[in-house]
Amino acid sequence: MPSSCKEIRAELVECILKSDCVLIDGLSPKDCLHPENEYRVPAECKAIKRSFFECRRGLLDMRTRFRGNKS
Repeated sequence: MPSSCKEIRAELVECILKSDCVLIDGLSPKDCLHPENEYRVPAECKAIKRSFFECRRGLLDMRTRFRGNKS
């Protein structure tokens, strides 16, 4: 994975681990990302998750593949 996505992924992991979903409810980070638990995750983590998705999608998009991610 390119370094641009690694930074966003690390930020997402840190955000999920600090959320109430993990700390109070005792769910795993993977379970917190499922759609049925979406209401337990803060809006900040949802925005980071969307950024990570866009970064990963940019790796597969042929138009941006040769130019690189926008970062």
